[in-house]
Amino acid sequence: MKAEHHTDRKPAFTGQGFTRIELMVVIVTVGILSCLVLPVLAKSNTGSHGAVCLNNHRQLAKSCILYSQDFSDRLPNNYTIPDTELAITSKKFDNWANNIMTWGATGSVDDISNTNVDWAQNGLLSPYLHTNISAFKCPWDIYLSPAQRARGWNARLRSASMNGLFGRSDNLANTATGRAWFNPSYRQFLKTTDVPSPAMTWLTIDEQADSINEGFFINAIDATQWGDIPASYHDGACAFSFTDGNVEIHKWLSATSRYPVKFLFSTRPFDAQGRRDFQ
Repeated sequence: MKAEHHTDRKPAFTGQGFTRIELMVVIVTVGILSCLVLPVLAKSNTGSHGAVCLNNHRQLAKSCILYSQDFSDRLPNNYTIPDTELAITSKKFDNWANNIMTWGATGSVDDISNTNVDWAQNGLLSPYLHTNISAFKCPWDIYLSPAQRARGWNARLRSASMNGLFGRSDNLANTATGRAWFNPSYRQFLKTTDVPSPAMTWLTIDEQADSINEGFFINAIDATQWGDIPASYHDGACAFSFTDGNVEIHKWLSATSRYPVKFLFSTRPFDAQGRRDFQ
């Protein structure tokens, strides 16, 4: 009979474990890869939001073109604050954007219009957007004032503005004859056929949240700093549409064109790069 052999020795592991140095190498490698990958993912996310924004502006430009085709080449009304308020209170809703973006949360018409879906869906472009008012909003414009958050609001309805020299901006005689309300020496484009170079003339833009109010965006040609401020939500860039229906994201060169949202309007004089941005 074969004798049994007893031992107190523990069985050996079938595999070899990591040494402390090997674990450190793995941790450092993962850290380096994270540093490389995360910025790429962030840029990818920025790009996806930029694509949504470009599509929104493409829809807005197409809607303006379709509207003009149905109304003898006329562009939609693009009202100042008083006429936007009148469009709402009279229930005519005869503006391209029947709202005024504010930081308030009172019961005033202006404040209510921040979130009133019915008023927005009754705008002149709504039939061509199939009431899809998300086209008015940049997905990265997530800004609400403390008062609005306290009221439980989720978002304001609009980030886009229209070129202030397009459409009737008010009910004054100047605008009806194709002269701009804020400076009669400027031309007001009332029809798409008035625009001499549609491919080079922008139609809609994303406007910075502290700046946006009525539906139009305008600056004097000899301005030394921004009046209305363009948005820079896409890694320092802004989305545009053009009168021919094309769209573009433009990267701003200067800090005098890129402003964080502070719930307070303020701008700085252009530096050399800022003047290039403005041009």
